Order: sequence, then structure tokens, then C-alpha cells
Amino acid sequence: MPSILVTGASGFVGSHCLPALIDAGHRVVALVRTPAAGEAVRDRLSETQRASLELRVGDVTVAESLPGALEGVDGVLHLVAIPRDHRGGADLRFVNTEGTRNVVAAMTASGVRRLVHMGAMGVEDDPSLHYASSKARAEAIVRSSTLDWTILKPSLQFGEGDGFFNIIADLVRLSPGVVPVPGSGDSRFQPIHVADVARVVTACFAEPSTVGQVFELGGPRYWTYREITQEVLTALGKKRAIVPMPLPIIRVVAGVSETLRLPFPVATDQLRQLKLDNIGPLDSIPRHFGFEPRDMEGQLGYLRRKRRDQVAGG
Repeated sequence: MPSILVTGASGFVGSHCLPALIDAGHRVVALVRTPAAGEAVRDRLSETQRASLELRVGDVTVAESLPGALEGVDGVLHLVAIPRDHRGGADLRFVNTEGTRNVVAAMTASGVRRLVHMGAMGVEDDPSLHYASSKARAEAIVRSSTLDWTILKPSLQFGEGDGFFNIIADLVRLSPGVVPVPGSGDSRFQPIHVADVARVVTACFAEPSTVGQVFELGGPRYWTYREITQEVLTALGKKRAIVPMPLPIIRVVAGVSETLRLPFPVATDQLRQLKLDNIGPLDSIPRHFGFEPRDMEGQLGYLRRKRRDQVAGG
């Protein structure tokens, strides 16, 4: 089986994709920025899985670190991305867009052709939407390359160690009886379990027909922001009043949270993104990959544990 370099191996999605790829028979080369991050990646795997893992230190934002990381690999799973920053989109462009440009350039120069790139559902190149723009431009770089690429565009991903749902859970724990939702709370999402995303990733490396294709990945139903918040409450066994908060007010709260570096489910940039629904076709995964993704309902029990306790070694 081919050997796969995984960027972002120490992150949430990486922690689920690595074991899936190894279990499918691949040798995995995990790109990590520090030896300590590499040890965390190793600790998340079983003893048997570790035998198929190699750690290499590098950084997608440091172009000269990539040629060595690509030596001897047959393909790349590019996961590195950040969801928000504190510099008006500069860090998002640096990591999400330019990091992808570096990966594509290094692959082209090294002759490594197979790339599975993790994009995002519902993004567009609108300069006022920093995250969306950074991801849309990254996808454009991949599309315009001569590589054998596949782009996966998931909606919100849930599962042990996730970010978005854990932040809502933390907000619930801190809330004095109420939980705010942005605007009317009617913005729509299509949450998908990260294990189903990992299953699709593995299928893409196994199936040549996915080359040159873009797939939107979501679960079997649409959820509003309010419904997601209620599902988190149910999972935690908590009762809170869900209170719609006018966007100008919640924008102030989000801005203060950003300034103080406090966790909050949405950044000011993401509030602007809420004007766009984050949904795709409900039948995309069954139609293209032959299985039904799991529904989020009743699947958030892991939120009862703190995030650091949800993933071994995390």
C-alpha cells in the first residue's frame, strides 16, 4: 500500500485519520512541528499501529522543511488549517493559503502527485470573510495545480477532541442558566462525524476515480445553530434557556473574547460567515462512497468529559 504524508497529524482530524489510514494498510508519515507533538501523535495509536508510523519534523509555512518530509512518500493528506486568528486574517492567509501553496509547490518539485486536500464546506473568496477566503484560495491553488488532487469539503465535524462542540459545552458549563446563540439561531449546518470523514479520506486514496473531484461532506440531516446547542445541552444533561442574541451584541462579546483570548464558539469573522448556510447535498456520501454517515443525534456523550480526556494522549 502507498505511504502517505499527513500534515496536521497532531490535530483533531489528524488524530482520527492516522489510525484509519494505518488500519487500511498504509504506512503513514506524520508531519509535526515539534518532537513533543510527535510523541502525542504516537501515544494516540495502538502498539500495532505505531509500527506503521514515521514521524518527521516540519512546518507547512516553512517551505524549505517540506522536500525532506516528502522523501519516499506516495501521497499527501493535507489537513493543516486554523479556524481563526487575532490579526485580521493575516495568520489565516499565512497558514491556510500560503501553507497550502508551499505543500503544492513542494509536491510538484518532488514528483509526489497524489494529494487529498481538506477544504471546507460553504467557503467563498470574499475578502470580508477571512477564514472562508483563506480556505477558498487554498482550494483554488490545489485545483490549478498539475497534481492528482481530490478536495474534501466537510461541514462541522464532531467527535472526540473536536473544537466547536467542545467550546459550546464549555460555554454551557460556565453559563448562569442561559446560553446565547447568534442572531435567530437559524443558520444551518450539516454536522458529520470525524470518523466518517476519515473513512472517506481512506476511500479517496484507494479509488483513482476520485482524482480531480470535489466532494462536499455532511451528515444525513441539517441542523440549525439552536438545534445544535440543544443537542449539546442534552448530551451534558443540562437545562439552560437558549436565548437568541442580536448579532451586534454577540459581535461585541466575541470581540472581547478574542481580545482576552477566551474560548467562544464563534469568532467575529465566523459571525460574518453565518450569513451563508453551511450545508450540501444530503446524499453525497452514500452516492459517492457507498455508506450512510451517522446522525449527530445522541452521539455527543463524549462532551461529558473534558476535551483533554477525550483522546488518548491529547
